[in-house]
Amino acid sequence: MVSLDRVADIIRTELGDAEVQVRDLTGGGDHLEALIVSPRFEGLSLVQQHQLVYGALRSELASEAIHALALKTYTPDKWAATSQVS
Repeated sequence: MVSLDRVADIIRTELGDAEVQVRDLTGGGDHLEALIVSPRFEGLSLVQQHQLVYGALRSELASEAIHALALKTYTPDKWAATSQVS
């Protein structure tokens, strides 16, 4: 198991200027969801965005400290547009 703060820190370190929120989906600490807003996602497909995040968490995923990881990734513009829809 890895702490939620540690997961967020790893993602921020890899992506630089990113807003990251991580939550535990099951209470067991190994099924997580991460919401990430980063300018690094500009021009990348959704698959490429997720590959960046999975790459950052490679060792945590390989060791199964993280068993499942759901990702929601956005560019700042997409996040702003999504946030305004209610």
